[in-house]
Amino acid sequence: MAAAAVLPRGPLSSEEGRGGALPRPSVVGMEPAQEAFPRKSDFDLPEGVTYLNGAFMHPMPRVVRDAVRTYNDRRAGFTTRTSDDPDISGAVKSEFARMINAKPSEIAFVPNTSTGEVLVVHGLGIPESGGNVVTDALHFEGAIVHLQALQRDAGLDLRVVMPKEGRIDLEDLERVVDRDTRLVELSLVTMYNGFQHDLKAVCELAHAHGAYVYADIIQAAGAVPIDVRESGVDFAACSGFKWLMGDLGLGFLYVQEDLIGRVLRRTQTGYHSVSRYATHFLPYDSPGSSPFSWTLGSSASAHYEVGSVAGGARAALSASIPYLRGLDVGRIEAHRQPILQRLRAELPALGFTCVTPEGSTSPIITFTMADGAGVAERLAKAGVDARVADHYVRFSPSVYNDLADVDRVLEALS
Repeated sequence: MAAAAVLPRGPLSSEEGRGGALPRPSVVGMEPAQEAFPRKSDFDLPEGVTYLNGAFMHPMPRVVRDAVRTYNDRRAGFTTRTSDDPDISGAVKSEFARMINAKPSEIAFVPNTSTGEVLVVHGLGIPESGGNVVTDALHFEGAIVHLQALQRDAGLDLRVVMPKEGRIDLEDLERVVDRDTRLVELSLVTMYNGFQHDLKAVCELAHAHGAYVYADIIQAAGAVPIDVRESGVDFAACSGFKWLMGDLGLGFLYVQEDLIGRVLRRTQTGYHSVSRYATHFLPYDSPGSSPFSWTLGSSASAHYEVGSVAGGARAALSASIPYLRGLDVGRIEAHRQPILQRLRAELPALGFTCVTPEGSTSPIITFTMADGAGVAERLAKAGVDARVADHYVRFSPSVYNDLADVDRVLEALS
């Protein structure tokens, strides 16, 4: 009997490699990590520019730029298999899984962090399933908009904890989490002032009441050590263009393996959902009761991806995550501490008020002031790139910054 026509699909490798290690990506131009910080030689830093805005969009290291160029050259050279290569996809997921101490089978691609958050909320059946959602006012604004829209349009019981002195107190979360809480949503590192939750303590609180925890980790992944096993977090998502040093258009959703499908259901089904697809109507096909037959996969990829991903952004991550793991995220975190400490110590004398809590080690430090326009003008004139709003300025140093960059900030604002 002739065999059915079985069509190849991209995510098979990650499905077959459930719980196992996949090969590291081969990155053109990748060199062993140097010992010394700052890592200025790893980047094409423009002359006269002091970049302290990694929390907005992180520049690509040269090795990442080269990986994207190689991908684009192959695409232009009719090497079309590069666009949907399951080995590259599996390797990228495996690298990210190692970074956060997850399994590759617990990782799915998402186009951005917001998509991950939406998949979690609706995959839990919120608000149809009843119960409340707890979040805080320092959570990502896009997630707040999503939750408040559900509150307005579907009657979601949404409870928002307000910050005190730039932080969210666990005791305030305790007051609003109860047996009816379905989900606690937060940003592990907040975009406004860099406050970092004690994720393990939040998870213990939520789990004690039968609730799940979703963490937006876009301002954390690649910048602070993350261990999903140690923290006990149920779901997490991020994009790749900030501290992962990749590009727009691709990121990751983590779902704890026992919750895949059982608790966090599929809300969409497509090409990447199946582990096998066959036809039964083409010449030499085996007969079947339907023109098509297929089997759903069991991994996070099969549950929460639908179709093709951004190939250029995936190429960037295939180089950036090994680069970061080579540097070691803990060493990256340690490198920036003197920079953050000096900004905290010296900017108040120039009329700025620090709103990042004492003891914070995240990559973000924020100061309030009366005249944002004047600050923006002075920093721009000095070639300093930072996030300036109407009444605050946010600095987010990275691996290429040093104390000389702080000197330029202080000189510009003096």
